[in-house]
Amino acid sequence: MATCLGLFPPAPAGKTFQLNQRSPSLFSSRKPHITPSRKSRYGIQSSKFGSFLDLKPESKPELLDFDLSWFDPADRPRCFDVIIIGTGPAGLRLAEQVSGYGIKVCCVDPSPLSMWPNNYGVWVDEFESLGFVDCLDKTWPMACVHIDDDRTKYLDRPYGRVGRKELKTKLLENCASNGVRFHKAKVLNMEHKEFESSIVCDDGIEIKASLVVDASGFANTFTEYDKPRNHGYQIAHGILAEVDCHPFDLDKMVLMDWRDSHMGNEPYLRANNSKIPTFLYVMPFDSNLVFLEETSLVSRPMLSYMEVKNRMVARLRHLGIRVKNVIENEKCVIPMGGPLPKIPQSVMAIGGISGVVHPSTGYTVARTMALAPIVADAIVECLGSTRMIRGRPLHHRVWNGLWPLERRCTREFYSFGMETLLKLDLNGTRRFFDAFFDLDPYYWQGFLSSRLSLRELLFLSLSLFRNASNPSRFDIVTKCPVPLAKMMGNLALETI
Repeated sequence: MATCLGLFPPAPAGKTFQLNQRSPSLFSSRKPHITPSRKSRYGIQSSKFGSFLDLKPESKPELLDFDLSWFDPADRPRCFDVIIIGTGPAGLRLAEQVSGYGIKVCCVDPSPLSMWPNNYGVWVDEFESLGFVDCLDKTWPMACVHIDDDRTKYLDRPYGRVGRKELKTKLLENCASNGVRFHKAKVLNMEHKEFESSIVCDDGIEIKASLVVDASGFANTFTEYDKPRNHGYQIAHGILAEVDCHPFDLDKMVLMDWRDSHMGNEPYLRANNSKIPTFLYVMPFDSNLVFLEETSLVSRPMLSYMEVKNRMVARLRHLGIRVKNVIENEKCVIPMGGPLPKIPQSVMAIGGISGVVHPSTGYTVARTMALAPIVADAIVECLGSTRMIRGRPLHHRVWNGLWPLERRCTREFYSFGMETLLKLDLNGTRRFFDAFFDLDPYYWQGFLSSRLSLRELLFLSLSLFRNASNPSRFDIVTKCPVPLAKMMGNLALETI
């Protein structure tokens, strides 16, 4: 084993975060922009102790007050270089990047100014490198992982919550300054010709472009697959809540809490949790405001949503958390792993539907924001040149810009991680993360942020096996051969 390890590079120096070198202003103590109603301030909506399922979320869907440049159907011709379906983080980021080169872009969405519903968490260094650190509305200097009642890992890596209003406003401002047009409609159909595609919206309007990009999320029928979509699924129930009090440190977010002592009086829940475990994810804003999310990391078939909520009720009751008011709630379902879309095809994709979701963690936003400029460069290389490369050569270049061979191979490795996690019960999962977060920070941070090379991922695996406990090694030896064989087969197919 030592000989094998010597073939791979040591962890590069200087990649871990030192908190005492951080600017004090980076770690924001301000609350997110939330305006609870008068009744919540006096606890009129208070739930029964430890239960919150009967409370209705107080916040209402919000529209940004922003002056967009709308598409005028009277314009002739109704033709753009690029149509982007969807104005989530992926769609707006790509629109911002492509339009910056003078490419004519139209974004189509049923509600372009609606606020995004989900809470997004990112590692601060990821958004720093992208120039979006000013779009974090709360940061924590550390994160922690509760393996069980006796073991806790403290992660010296700052974490932040994305300010959805700040990020969407910034992207819209950049799109507006670059001349992006917006159309408020739902896309019903599209048609592809040799050098041009067209979409038909639910208002009867037809718009044409050289390229259509699908950024509308998982639940669409525009992006094609040529292999069975055998995804794993991450499912979670989250609430942003006002509480009497909570036990969490305000200078740490809880990345994962795998403890199950709250199920001592719930034998049915405990038995199921021992087979398909869930963890608690926590972002504490102050002593009375906290985001709580019970999460199934990955399951196949998907764990019951009601099961997730019932486990969360039991956990909060055990922690002594009385929810006074639910400000926001969210159901989060994320398909993970599985095959990539058909490459190439007439529709380009970005965001969740394009396969960029981390197969082992479910993280998407920071990675999408980082990949959008790469896809934009491929589009500009074709549509921004005097040669005007369109049709199949365009589709080939943009798809392979998003998924070059190296990135497809590393994704197979991350999917191998997901397939391994699917086979672990609660104790196996605990042992896995106990060893994982003992790795050199360069490697566990790089794994979570999808930035390790295939060679580095192999080194990570060997290090993980070397550092694991004997029961964890037994899990790897007995439960990994099938996922490993599947990964090796897929890697062979990719390189042919």
